[in-house]
Amino acid sequence: MTDPTPPSWERATLERLALRALDEQRRARQWSTLIRLLWLTLFFIVVAGALGWIGGASKEPIRTGKHTALVELRGVIGVESRASADKMIQALNAAFKDKHTQGVVLRINSPGGSPVQAGYINDEIRRLRAKYPQVPLHAVVQDLCASGGYYVAVAADRIYVDKASLVGSIGVIMSSFGFTGAMDKLGIERRAYTAGENKDFLDPFAPENPAHREHAKKMLEEIHQQFIKVVRDGRGTRLKDSPEIFSGLVWTGERAVQLGLADGFGSLDSVARDVFKAENVVDYTPEDNYFEQLSKRLGTGAAQSLLRALSDLPAGASFR
Repeated sequence: MTDPTPPSWERATLERLALRALDEQRRARQWSTLIRLLWLTLFFIVVAGALGWIGGASKEPIRTGKHTALVELRGVIGVESRASADKMIQALNAAFKDKHTQGVVLRINSPGGSPVQAGYINDEIRRLRAKYPQVPLHAVVQDLCASGGYYVAVAADRIYVDKASLVGSIGVIMSSFGFTGAMDKLGIERRAYTAGENKDFLDPFAPENPAHREHAKKMLEEIHQQFIKVVRDGRGTRLKDSPEIFSGLVWTGERAVQLGLADGFGSLDSVARDVFKAENVVDYTPEDNYFEQLSKRLGTGAAQSLLRALSDLPAGASFR
């Protein structure tokens, strides 16, 4: 009679195989559960973003009576930045329209950026000040208020700084590179075909064209003069007569007050409390929601970096 019980080594092998199969099934279930959970989380985030639950496109201020309105201008001023003209104008209009606003503080921490975007914001501040003459707007500088940031600040009634703030850089820059020497060493030949004798204006892969260089200098000087006029119009007689002011240098807040680039020392709290007499601060600054930030970082930002890397044209003029 044959013993139905398999030998011990066979039994052990079968047990190991069975345990391994069970373990794989358990792992498969765990992965399936995790994937479902991730999809559910993603679905929730999409819905929350669409409904504005995750950092809406703009904050809805909590109105609690008389208050100081805050609008933050942070970072580089540009079309796709958090300091774009569209976002700043939206926030400024909301702040001025609120009947409980005693004064507006434009708090600036910016190295500058687009002359066009800065000009739009400056123009809108002037328009709103004329439309709401009873509502003052004061600029408060944090660490940095340079170039385009200062272009915006001069539209304010007064500019307050910290003694260690950096202020100024009233100038314009257009930068590029020249790769001709490296190309010669590497044996790379540039092939560019244009229609229009100046279409390769400031091509970094071609020898510098003196005519192009002079044309660029004229454009920069023209924009610089526009900048100077805006500063003179905004600061008026407060501005000291010193040619170095418009040389592109940056000054400490203490020196900026001496030169008339700023009016005094102050912060958001001190201006709200001592100047506007409205300690309650309501923030009108628009904020990107999570998806706008993510799309810009992974989409627009990457695309712009790639285009700039591949483009044979120099970057545009900038208040930086």
